[in-house]
Amino acid sequence: MNPSWYDVLGVAPDASTEEIRTAWRSGIADLDPTDRRFTTMSQAAEVLLDPGRRAAYDAELAPARTPTPSPEPATATGPAPTPEPPARARGVVPAWLLVALAAAVLVVAGFATWVYLTQPSDDAVEDAASAAQSAAERAVVPILSYDAKHLEESRAAAEQYLTGDYRKEYDDVFDGIIEPNAPSTGTAVEAELVRSSIVRAEEDRVQIFVLVNQLTTNNRRQEPQIYKNWATLTMEQVDGDWLVAGMDT
Repeated sequence: MNPSWYDVLGVAPDASTEEIRTAWRSGIADLDPTDRRFTTMSQAAEVLLDPGRRAAYDAELAPARTPTPSPEPATATGPAPTPEPPARARGVVPAWLLVALAAAVLVVAGFATWVYLTQPSDDAVEDAASAAQSAAERAVVPILSYDAKHLEESRAAAEQYLTGDYRKEYDDVFDGIIEPNAPSTGTAVEAELVRSSIVRAEEDRVQIFVLVNQLTTNNRRQEPQIYKNWATLTMEQVDGDWLVAGMDT
């Protein structure tokens, strides 16, 4: 039997969200993002940390956990006799039932054909993932960089890579934290991309993991101090362009 997502992370099926998050972080701590185990553990965490997806996944696992009913106990003279099927079951199958079964087969066959024709090909998903990864690598540097002396330029450089919805979240952080504080401290942050990898890919939505060094200076520290950071960027295709729709750091 294939291991479940719980097995991948080494947690019990009733593990709390915090236990799952801790197990995931511990599991990937020493893994390179290109390692297959890194991707597998990240996929497990993605499912189990989402309440809706976890509930659906648990429902899928439920049949596998249901114990097999015990056989009927033997009678004193041998195994319990198999009951005879009702007389109606041994008769001729009604014509209406044959028609209904034939119609059901046609519906299933038609649905399968529709799924086959409408699902993106592996090549299409691979091309989309590659394009999204390149876009994420370009976007993450301005998003995680700013200069107190040129705040509006820093904002504009980042916003061109964001979807409309995520731009609102970015502006809330910029207006609420960076803009009120950076000028007084003279803080400047310059991000440098270390490497990236594809976590999950669909034709119009891709998740990219990135490792970034952030070189930080301020009025009191002119020598750059390096902060190592990581982020998972959710990329969405909007009018032919791959834009950042979300970022977890």
